[in-house]
Amino acid sequence: MFQRLREDINSVFDRDPAARNFLEVLTNYPGLHALLIHRLSHWLWRRNLKWLARTLSTFSRWLTGVEIHPGATIGRRFFIDHGMGVVIGETAEVGDDVTLYQGVTLGGTSWNKGKRHPTLEDGVIVGAGAKILGPFTVGAGAKVGSNAVVTKEVPAGATVVGIPGKIVKRAEPDAAESLEVDPERREAMRRKFGFDAYGISEDMPDPVARSIQAMLDHMHAVDERIERMCQTLRKVDASYRDGRLPELRDEDFADVLDDADPCAMPEKAPATSAEGKPPADDGRKRQGQNG
Repeated sequence: MFQRLREDINSVFDRDPAARNFLEVLTNYPGLHALLIHRLSHWLWRRNLKWLARTLSTFSRWLTGVEIHPGATIGRRFFIDHGMGVVIGETAEVGDDVTLYQGVTLGGTSWNKGKRHPTLEDGVIVGAGAKILGPFTVGAGAKVGSNAVVTKEVPAGATVVGIPGKIVKRAEPDAAESLEVDPERREAMRRKFGFDAYGISEDMPDPVARSIQAMLDHMHAVDERIERMCQTLRKVDASYRDGRLPELRDEDFADVLDDADPCAMPEKAPATSAEGKPPADDGRKRQGQNG
């Protein structure tokens, strides 16, 4: 028992630089208090003293602001930083060396009995305010960003952010097929649309920008394939005539470009003659003036 207590206290020193000494951690860290009381209430729960276990866990919630159901399984060196508002459900399973911050919920999405809360494997870190809901597994070493809402399984080593949670980084990223896109044509399209997805690094966790970038690359690939098909048809049938595709005009994107200052295009000034006068409209207008 004392060895487990020393492990729990040492885990605070390892993960909280504000911890100064043994006495301070033992007396002033509500996350540690909630964990110690849970170990006792869980022992009572397993011995079918469930009312007493629930009463002890309720007292712990009043004292620490952390609600851990006595049926939850907690591993070694578990650390709750700050603690206030943390809720851990009955069938939740937490591995070793897991870290939770304030406001985290390990909840369920079903009223049926049985496994309905998540399983956190070893080394998982869950940011403040995150909600992990459902009977799935968050893989070892995964990270869940603050205020994320996770409702699907998370692979080991991945990073999840957003609502709903999206995987923005994997321990072993998928090998994506690289498209051969002409950089000049890519830049021209970027300027037309006023979208700067290509100015964002591939390593930046912005799933929306990366999705739009993938769509633009796909448009390039489709355009080039259609062009090759048309060239082949002209070789087979000399009488084949392919119509021109509608061009993207600046005025079609004027409102978008005006809203985005970095992408705004300068208005074209009317051409002037050498004397500084605007040019005449056409021959018929001049003839009307002479007549």
